[in-house]
Amino acid sequence: MVTLLLDQTRLEIVLSPIERASTFHRQNVRVEREHITKVQLTQDAWTWLRGVPGPGTYIPGVLAAGTWKAAETTDFVLIRRRKPSVVIDLEGDAQFQRLILTTRHGLALTQALRLEVSDQPEDVVDIATGSVPVQKQRPRPVIRPRPRTV
Repeated sequence: MVTLLLDQTRLEIVLSPIERASTFHRQNVRVEREHITKVQLTQDAWTWLRGVPGPGTYIPGVLAAGTWKAAETTDFVLIRRRKPSVVIDLEGDAQFQRLILTTRHGLALTQALRLEVSDQPEDVVDIATGSVPVQKQRPRPVIRPRPRTV
């Protein structure tokens, strides 16, 4: 899962060494905050892929990482299996038109983008802490077998 950092001016996608190797990107991906036009949460990011894989890694249904190119569009993609993801549409960015990322922090990202943040980059989860509704999970009932009567 990628780490998402946000400050007043930009969103930064921090890539681990393995993610850098699989995406063929040497640097973290940085996007100006003013270029973000829409953020959508999805359970199946594979349906959002368009075009053909450029430099990167592609194993159908398992991993899509790197640049995807279609007619006049370029997307940055980092999808793992069928996990919750976020689709970020961009307008005016010189490099990408869309970011498709597998992350469990999509809701925190959407909430953090609505808030005023500091000058220093912070993890979107830390920014949204306190504003993200926390659902308490009910304990699962314990099912015990009935004693056998003879």
